[in-house]
Amino acid sequence: MIIEEFFRENPVCAVAFSGGVDSAWLLHEAARFGKQTAAYFVRTPFQPGFELSGAQKTARLLDVPLTVLDFDVLTVPEVAENPSDRCYYCKKALFSLLCGAARADGFPLVLDGSNASDDAKDRPGMRALRELGVRSPLRECGITKADIRLLARDAGLPVWDKPSYACLATRIPAGTAVTAQDLGRVERGETAFADAGLSDFRLRLRGPAGLLQVRSEQMEFAKQILPELQKKLAQDFSELKLDDIPREERET
Repeated sequence: MIIEEFFRENPVCAVAFSGGVDSAWLLHEAARFGKQTAAYFVRTPFQPGFELSGAQKTARLLDVPLTVLDFDVLTVPEVAENPSDRCYYCKKALFSLLCGAARADGFPLVLDGSNASDDAKDRPGMRALRELGVRSPLRECGITKADIRLLARDAGLPVWDKPSYACLATRIPAGTAVTAQDLGRVERGETAFADAGLSDFRLRLRGPAGLLQVRSEQMEFAKQILPELQKKLAQDFSELKLDDIPREERET
């Protein structure tokens, strides 16, 4: 099946929209080939503010209505406790809210941007999507992450080369409770490093300290800016260490 055929068979659908390249290209195709579509963004403490502003900009570009749903996901005990399968409980809660809102607006089918490069074995959240009847056209049509970047570029989407961005909760080790205070530390730290010119990195919590993981090509630059940012972020981090991003977290 190709993506056009999917939307011919499912012409009325809502897109769970994060603002990243996958869901952006999916929304582009839904607007292009579907008869009626809308985008839904669930705003939680797990996303930095720039994610919503980016999603709003792309939705305006595509002339697709965007609904923003506010949800404090930390009110879900299984999420706040941060077990190894936290993503399952998080996705279940977020998509239950999103699917309910979409149905109320006349969209019985909800789509997400999971693609053929995503390994379901490593993503417990996909089980929640299956249970809720959420479809993943990019996976179903065999479209990989590399394909999507090229297709998004050709479609003129400004986010075509946007780095992948996992939610802030992934910066906190499994088994350590997720708190609004720690999420705030991560967001302030990552904002500071991004403002300094670093890209495609992770700032992970290690108790009161932080571990900055960067790509090898930005390691020297990270070393240069680290001392000054350690001073700037001293109230949030007792120290900041530096390491490579693990290979399994890099895009292929």
